[in-house]
Amino acid sequence: MVPYFPQPEVHLFGPVTAHGFGALVALAVTVGWMMTVARCRRKGLDPELCQDLLLYVVLAGFVAAHLYSVLAYFPRQAIANPLLLLKIWENISSFGGFLGGLLGVWLFFSFQAREVDAATRLRYLDVIAFVFPFAWVIGRLACTVAHDHPGTVTSFPLGVSLGSPEARAYITSFYREAGRLAELPPPAELAKLAFHDLGWYEFLYTLAVMVPAFLALDRKPRPPVFFLVLFPLLYVPARFLLDFLRLGDARYYGLTPGQYAGLAAFLAAALLAVRGARRKGGG
Repeated sequence: MVPYFPQPEVHLFGPVTAHGFGALVALAVTVGWMMTVARCRRKGLDPELCQDLLLYVVLAGFVAAHLYSVLAYFPRQAIANPLLLLKIWENISSFGGFLGGLLGVWLFFSFQAREVDAATRLRYLDVIAFVFPFAWVIGRLACTVAHDHPGTVTSFPLGVSLGSPEARAYITSFYREAGRLAELPPPAELAKLAFHDLGWYEFLYTLAVMVPAFLALDRKPRPPVFFLVLFPLLYVPARFLLDFLRLGDARYYGLTPGQYAGLAAFLAAALLAVRGARRKGGG
């Protein structure tokens, strides 16, 4: 089993401490930004316009990721304390970030770059979509070091070991918050088990499946929005199944908000794929 380790952190000064999660998220944004601008150049797109677009995408993505997380997963806490909505550095949601990124693209081309035609807009969007898995894999590594998506206890070999007292205390706290403490086995048996770390699983899936698929499919020219469609088609099925392992997430009729959002994204991508295939066949 994978050994448990606490999130790395370095005290900088006063109340400021750098955590592994924040450092890796910053690295993901930096790598994604640089790769997108470089790809825009290779595709004959304006790199300066690309950087302006990315600013909208990143800002809107982070804001929407936080708002979606709070409103979908913690509605009662938001009603009790509306200030939670302003703490955009806490509680972020993947699908909220995806939606926010698309909103950022729409805002940019609607108000900042109206002169860009529809076909060129799609080319910029597809460049971002192609780069996304390469940044996403670093972001999921950030979730891995923070263990911020713990799942149920398991004997699965890729689970994170509960052999250490720190690991057992960590997972016990999540079971307690979820009101499921009675489901945990006795301490001696628990020490022989592991827990599903969903950030770790997504990191492995992105690294082993999505990144190689994007690289292989990029070997020849693709139509606009090809990679925008490909990402949800590859990502959503894995994410949908993993969400069943989550601890304490809000559920509506048995599914998490992420599963509902994933279904919507998958259906939209499938419809776009069918529509594109019909156009190609008609042409």
